[in-house]
Amino acid sequence: MRTDLVSEPGDATRSNEDFAGVGLPASGQGGCVVVLDGVTPPDGGTGCLHSVPWFTARLGGALTELTVSARDLTLPEILARAIRRTADAHTGTCDLSHPRTPQATVVLARWSAEAVEYLVLCDSALLLRGPDGAVTPVRDDRLARLPRSALATAALVDANLRNKEGGFFTAAADPAVAARAVTGTLPRHEVRALAALTDGATRWTETFREGDWTALFDLVAKEGAGPLVERVRELESADRRERAFLGRAKTHDDATVVYVEL
Repeated sequence: MRTDLVSEPGDATRSNEDFAGVGLPASGQGGCVVVLDGVTPPDGGTGCLHSVPWFTARLGGALTELTVSARDLTLPEILARAIRRTADAHTGTCDLSHPRTPQATVVLARWSAEAVEYLVLCDSALLLRGPDGAVTPVRDDRLARLPRSALATAALVDANLRNKEGGFFTAAADPAVAARAVTGTLPRHEVRALAALTDGATRWTETFREGDWTALFDLVAKEGAGPLVERVRELESADRRERAFLGRAKTHDDATVVYVEL
């Protein structure tokens, strides 16, 4: 099995809010990938004493441990337990009902000799390559389908859409959100490789239109995860003057890529 992982902050003066992990059980059979993209809160507080990196480290650590060790649980059950475990770690000190309590997007993949399971929540991406070379994106596109007018301000999003029916969902403090994730299972022989990416890395395809998902996957498979992020950074820097016109809130975003050949 070949793996390649890179995770870089969008701003060198701030902590990376992403989390990435690859787990291999001691039995040597199967494995897992965990990728989280922490949601940067706006100014004004979150009701929580803890930072987004604290949250993603806690949640990501719980997901990695459970995905490897709890083979009897489904991925939604694992996500629910990990959210509950993380919430229990700070429920006594923080207001977890606050709409901006620390939260993250989630990509989980787990494989055995027989199957590949996956889970995607919110706007990170999972790409699956089959034996014929075809690349299938697994996306939770609820956020992308919302009208721009509904996303005009953070206050509108928090009041009407964030973790609400008709809006979009992230992993925050409510374990029930795990049932909202996009999930599936494929026979192991139908997946030769996979890539999990936060939206800071998928900008290469989604924002800058440098190539489709197959082209992005080919770039990572042939050149590596690092070169993809380097190219995104170059595109972001060249695009800085157009950023406001195109509605991008950040010049650079935290960018994480995990690539696995099964």
